Amino acid sequence: MPRQMHFIGFCIAGPNWHHNGSWRHDESDALDALDPKRYENIARILEEGKFDGLFFVDVLTLYDSFGGNFAANLRQPGQMFLLEPLQLLAAMARVTKHLGLAATMSTAFYHPFHISRAFATLDHISGGRAGWNVVTSANDREAQNFGMEKLMERGLRYDHAEEVIEACQALWRSWDEDALILDRQNAQWADPDKVHYVNFEGRWVKTRGPLQTPRSPQTSPVLMQAGSSERGRDFAARWGEVLFTLQHDKADMQAFYADIKSRMQRHGRPPEHCAVLPAIDIVVGETESIAQERAAYLNSLVSPELGVAEISNHAGVDLAGFPLDEPLKDMEITQGSRGVFDVILRGTQSKNLTLRDAGRHYAISELTPQLVGTPQMIADRMQDLFESEACDGFVIVPSLTPSGYTQFVKSVVPELQRRGIYRKDYTGRTFRENLRS
Repeated sequence: MPRQMHFIGFCIAGPNWHHNGSWRHDESDALDALDPKRYENIARILEEGKFDGLFFVDVLTLYDSFGGNFAANLRQPGQMFLLEPLQLLAAMARVTKHLGLAATMSTAFYHPFHISRAFATLDHISGGRAGWNVVTSANDREAQNFGMEKLMERGLRYDHAEEVIEACQALWRSWDEDALILDRQNAQWADPDKVHYVNFEGRWVKTRGPLQTPRSPQTSPVLMQAGSSERGRDFAARWGEVLFTLQHDKADMQAFYADIKSRMQRHGRPPEHCAVLPAIDIVVGETESIAQERAAYLNSLVSPELGVAEISNHAGVDLAGFPLDEPLKDMEITQGSRGVFDVILRGTQSKNLTLRDAGRHYAISELTPQLVGTPQMIADRMQDLFESEACDGFVIVPSLTPSGYTQFVKSVVPELQRRGIYRKDYTGRTFRENLRS
């Protein structure tokens, strides 16, 4: 069988994903952001499209970098994370049978015992479909919500995260696979010789174990990661099974892909055990002109000023006092994402854009490439990237939900299936098995 594409759906438990004006569109489900039925509907759509899974991005604060308060993000809804994802995933698990279900959880704030129990429980609830998007967090405001003054020094965060994962892996394996006996006749529920203390002790993390939760169908959840720095790439190559990434052109995607796969081999991992998935946004039309018209109307709804506030929030720098009609200047970034700021800075300098212009570009997709066209045109672009070893598939980040997912599933997916590069049905029993099929 030819190599097959893999798809992961992108979700946020808030009004908008990346496009800050989509909530104003008549087709948007953004006003139902607090209703679990919204997310159950999305899960059904993605399973109809045979997606490997979906994941929730999550940040543990209301963003308030812009102007020192959160007014800009609430007046018009910027990126907000309103509901706890694991609880939503438990609801979504009950309306799906095959779709992988992943949540973000930060190694900075949660103890390995809590993390391992939460994801083992989700894996049991879903029958082996749990995933963990591992983040180290990048915002001191999150730390302050957990009673800390600031985050661990940037260079140590991945070292700490490695230790957290090692402790979790030990806890997930503290029950042998055959520890449960479930023998009513001989009055034996479990074999105590097959349940083990962990007694893990590292530089930062200590846990006795065993986990109360018996070994789950996958043993450990599928591990997702989004590292792009030198240290982040090495972390992803050691642990990641899905890598969420962001590049804008084919050459950059190919370079990133080759780098991750070679690092995996140095860690003794088969390259096919990590799906490298760049993010893309898709706007589909029956003709190219219809697709362009749809994209133009949708993009006309954005707020450039809110886009500037979102740059502030993600880069961790307050741009409230900067003139909107002048180019962005370089500045020191002490928290947030230096990578986000560098991409925006290079883009504004190369095209001589004002800060307002940069805000509008960011408001549309937060730098995610937007593919606009007919199903055949979009399939051509995706197939070219896939067959050029630029990726193993894609994270689909629609501007508009749920119709962006629906249009992709109804039109682009059948075209990719016709070409023989995307599955027509699930073949695995678990999230991990589908990723590796």
